[in-house]
Amino acid sequence: MPVTPQQVDLIPLAVYTLIAVALIGGLLLAAYYLGSGKESADKRIAFESGMIPTGTARHASQVPFYLIAIFFIVFDVEGAFILTWATAWDLLGIPGLVHITVFIGVLLLGLVWLWIKGGLDWGPSAARNGKKSAHY
Repeated sequence: MPVTPQQVDLIPLAVYTLIAVALIGGLLLAAYYLGSGKESADKRIAFESGMIPTGTARHASQVPFYLIAIFFIVFDVEGAFILTWATAWDLLGIPGLVHITVFIGVLLLGLVWLWIKGGLDWGPSAARNGKKSAHY
């Protein structure tokens, strides 16, 4: 059976895949045979910061912190779109400028709405000013 040029192009990928699978398999086998394999009560406890856990794992967490993180991700993705537009602004012309302006305007409206709703008010300064953080 003759080998086609497309098959020849796949040889480096096949070699790389075989090496990766062999390496992973070798490491898993080494861990299995070289590990102690001993079970003990100390291995069964949860480990965090080197301290023995006490009490319940259920506690109130600061939801506003996670909201701020999500808001950051949403508004940070905006930078990727604007950077992409900026690299091709001369090709996009006036229609591209209108689209990016509307895009930034919508994001600014979202930020203003978030600010008005109190989504950015949390932490010591919010408590000091007597504000409650927004819970959505």
